[in-house]
Amino acid sequence: MKNPLYWAVLVGMTILLMEQGLPVRSQGDSQSDNKVMDNITVRQGETVFLRCAQGDVVTHTAWLNRSSILYAGEDKWSVDPRVSLVTLNQEEFTIKIENVDMTDEGQYVCAVQTSRRPRTTSVHILVQVPPKIINLSRDIVVNEGANVTLMCQASGKPEPSISWKVISASGDLASDDEYLEIPSISRQRAGTYECTAVNDIDTDVQTVDITVNYAPTVSEGRDVGVTLGQTGELECEADAVPEADFEWYKDDRRIFNGFDSIEIVSTGSLSRLTFFNVSDGDYGNYTCVAINKLGSANTNFLLYVVIEPTSSTLLQGPRAVQDGSGGAMGVHSHTCLLFLVILPFLLRF
Repeated sequence: MKNPLYWAVLVGMTILLMEQGLPVRSQGDSQSDNKVMDNITVRQGETVFLRCAQGDVVTHTAWLNRSSILYAGEDKWSVDPRVSLVTLNQEEFTIKIENVDMTDEGQYVCAVQTSRRPRTTSVHILVQVPPKIINLSRDIVVNEGANVTLMCQASGKPEPSISWKVISASGDLASDDEYLEIPSISRQRAGTYECTAVNDIDTDVQTVDITVNYAPTVSEGRDVGVTLGQTGELECEADAVPEADFEWYKDDRRIFNGFDSIEIVSTGSLSRLTFFNVSDGDYGNYTCVAINKLGSANTNFLLYVVIEPTSSTLLQGPRAVQDGSGGAMGVHSHTCLLFLVILPFLLRF
């Protein structure tokens, strides 16, 4: 390395001035010998090039970052593999920093010793960072009526703005804040909520699912008529979260699956009570009870007898009456009806 003592003095003075926040100058410099370039704005993950014009006859040159030397001439002082030399000649001294991160933000100084006098060129790197949601409420399960607060916090530069919206529940609930307040939540507010973090660089989106528990409600029972020996079915539907368990009763006696040719099948929100061979003992009042950990609800059904039509009932009517007076009345009625139908046609002539 060339003239290490000289570099120690020059770099030490440069670092001292940088740490004190003063304009960077070397001894003997005039104002025109120190240049401040425009800020360089780069996105996180990109590559930045730091260029320093040489000119005159350069004897020593270096790039510094805060309290560390990156390059002294062709000698690399930084142990960071992302930093490398691009160009070093009489006209230009350029290094590059790959995969820029927030830790790379700050002031960089090019110190040059020429045959005439030393000079410095400084530049400030500004690193822009896309938004990233770093603190988000977890999926939650609450009981209906509870107060709910969702939180969403994000990092990024420029500082991202935060917004909430509901994407799979009823209503137009929304917020332009880190927190979304849902007082006395109802079952209609259950669903997926979306947090969006936005800055000038990019957007980050994440979601939270809210499950709202509530006690069962059941649809009104529908009475069913069934003929002896036929198959009958009672259906019970319940709305509940978590899903309800079902119980069936005849009067005050609970019915269990598989007894007396009866089958109970419960799937999701629906329970079916099926009679495969209805007998006299099956007719009567039934109750369906839907139960979950928050409560229960019930509804009533009536299974009643339907008499199957017979040949004698199908023949009821005027022609089925075979006694003398009945037969005469039947014939007389048909004759009168036929006369009334034909009469308008006779009157035309």
